[in-house]
Amino acid sequence: MKPTSIEIIKTLRNAGYEAYWAGGCVRDILLGVEPKDFDIATSAKPHEISAVLTKVIPIGEQFGVMLAEENGHHFEIATFRSDSGYSDGRRPDAVMFTDAKEDALRRDFTINGLFYDPLRDQILDFVEGQRDLDQKLIRFIRDPHERILEDHLRILRAIRFKNTLGFQYHPETFVAIKQHANLAGNVSAERIRDELNKMILHESFADAVEDMEDTGVLAEILPEVQALKGLAQPQEFHREGDVFDHTLGAVRALKPHASLALRWAVFLHDIGKSETFKVEERIRYDHHAERGGEIVGQIFRRLRFSTRDTKAVQWLVAHHMMLYNVLDMEVGRRRHWFLHPRFLDLLELNRCDVLGTDPADLTTHDKVLALYRKDLEEMPQEPERLLTGEEVMEILDIRPGEKVGEVLEALRMEQLAKKITTKEEAEEFVRKNANA
Repeated sequence: MKPTSIEIIKTLRNAGYEAYWAGGCVRDILLGVEPKDFDIATSAKPHEISAVLTKVIPIGEQFGVMLAEENGHHFEIATFRSDSGYSDGRRPDAVMFTDAKEDALRRDFTINGLFYDPLRDQILDFVEGQRDLDQKLIRFIRDPHERILEDHLRILRAIRFKNTLGFQYHPETFVAIKQHANLAGNVSAERIRDELNKMILHESFADAVEDMEDTGVLAEILPEVQALKGLAQPQEFHREGDVFDHTLGAVRALKPHASLALRWAVFLHDIGKSETFKVEERIRYDHHAERGGEIVGQIFRRLRFSTRDTKAVQWLVAHHMMLYNVLDMEVGRRRHWFLHPRFLDLLELNRCDVLGTDPADLTTHDKVLALYRKDLEEMPQEPERLLTGEEVMEILDIRPGEKVGEVLEALRMEQLAKKITTKEEAEEFVRKNANA
């Protein structure tokens, strides 16, 4: 990808235009990180880019943004521009094609406003971005209030960059974020979701959540999580603090390879506690897991997650307390859970839940894990069904209905326990237990 991007710059340069790497890829290069993408900024206008390069797709031509395809890679190429007005808090009302300096000045943060000429090995820095990289500062270009009012998503982007890069906020940046925190709630659901996904996939997510809570942003975009702040826990089981503190401790226990669904499930596993809090012989949250699954559905639908992602996280949250019952289950029922495709995620959620607790006791988790490994040696996959519904109806001389499903499930439990292994045994079981 990198050599191809250099060839594109050469092509534009040979045609008489300025062209540089721009934005995030320059920042990453200076930080010693391999860029995922190489965006290009140029003095060539959209129709001139199309004329010079072989395959170009207009993805935002009115804003001077084109997508070039070369050697199987895609590159975003944007004409130098300045913006005029952001009445919707997202897109400029009008753009004017200009030069590299003006283009840098309309960008969000100084560390994203750098250009690099790979042909001359030269940095173009009109916004003191290199200084802020050296000082590890997140600073808006020019007036921070204007930058936020132009695009409200920049509030979340500032929090993400600060934490994923391990930087600090410039004081003026921090003040502006706190002052305009309410605008974060005006950002489209899809953009909030995408930004949160980028944060949650990084090891610094717990710190980012603390920043969102501290600045007032969390209450605007995830009020259900904000409600965990100050929510008391029973001291005999949770000395780490309130439910919010426990949640962040669980998030910090996540392993680097954890999936997106597992990360969200750990983050939201106790989301139902705010609505189930009560004090009897002690503080209790009866059925908080089930209620949590319902709240996850509300959050994920609001943020426009896919149905698949929503169901995955809902299942994990709704069942996260079930693990404590596994050791007392009959063999067939236990293996029913062990063979669920998300059981290992459920087990990992439990590990994080425990490690986010003071005192932390992994005894039950370790016993379940050992039993899981033992059971899967005996039965590594779901047993093949021995009878169909039609065969059950024929044996019992009954019509379609709930009874058929109940018999098949009872038979499945016997198979999981390896009490039944042949079709003849299955038929005998159905006859003997028809009226059970």
